[in-house]
Amino acid sequence: MKIGILTSGGDCPGLNAVIRGAVLKGIAIHGHEFVGFLDGWRGVVEGDIIDIPRTMVRGIAKQGGTILGTSRTNPFENGGGPEVIKAHMERLGIDAIIAIGGEGTLAAAKRLTDAGLKIVGVPKTVDNDLDATDYTFGFDTAVQIATEAIDRLRTTGESHHRCMIAEVMGRHVGWIALHAGMAAGAHAILIPEQKVSIEQITEWVNEAHARGRAPLVVVAEGFVPEHMETPHSERGLDTFGRPRLGGIADQLAPELEARTGIETRATILGHIQRGGVPSAFDRVLATRLGMAAIDSVVEGYWGTMVALKGTDIEHVGFQEALGKLKTVPQNRYDEAAVLFG
Repeated sequence: MKIGILTSGGDCPGLNAVIRGAVLKGIAIHGHEFVGFLDGWRGVVEGDIIDIPRTMVRGIAKQGGTILGTSRTNPFENGGGPEVIKAHMERLGIDAIIAIGGEGTLAAAKRLTDAGLKIVGVPKTVDNDLDATDYTFGFDTAVQIATEAIDRLRTTGESHHRCMIAEVMGRHVGWIALHAGMAAGAHAILIPEQKVSIEQITEWVNEAHARGRAPLVVVAEGFVPEHMETPHSERGLDTFGRPRLGGIADQLAPELEARTGIETRATILGHIQRGGVPSAFDRVLATRLGMAAIDSVVEGYWGTMVALKGTDIEHVGFQEALGKLKTVPQNRYDEAAVLFG
């Protein structure tokens, strides 16, 4: 078979390890041929491909980003659609597609599969918000990067007796904030799943300061304070119609400083969480998922994605993966809340 691979949506550490795992197993075990669609769905819509021989994936598991490039192109817009993509696949002799991406990518893959295309998915998101898999690759690395950055903020906060607010990614879930906040010893962790008042945050900050500590607050970009109804978003919508989040830390900092009298600084970590080399955990998980995606192709499990359940890789339908977000449960937040203040 001739298989096309694409990486779509936001980049994250581990994408190249998926490509390597799929190509090595596909060639060594099944004798498949591989091509890569350049820049995500754009390459699929335009039929823009490159060959991926075995030599091309040599040593790429440790590289961040993606050798194929990525974009947030919607395959149903700008001259796309199932018929256009089918025509390109027939012209190029491509039998199936492995789509590596997050919620938007997999939602598009489901629509195209429903239209008759042969597609399997590999879940990718630093947010760890896909319900059908225990972990997504990229998340562990993002937490590691965020934790290191927050550790650095703590030392400068202590030197100046400041309150430091670190904003991390996560969209509408708080997994990165929860893990990085617990690891870094935050005095408050603010996540989208929990409505918290400014008064409560102020109390936690004051409690830490009264003990002689420099208060440290970790906030997820999608956090909605009690007095707000929707997440802070001032950058419009992405190509899939979702709000671009970010900036809540800048909103909280002056408010907390006014209420506590403590000099307060906000730092938005942003895309630094998605860059650089993947952690060992993410390299292994991504490689296993890439190899499992080949099994999906061989078995004809179209319309499914590979997912980590416990320590095993399973095949689940796109519908199950896209049914709902995997949010932080109450008991996990309650564990962390013991450490607040």
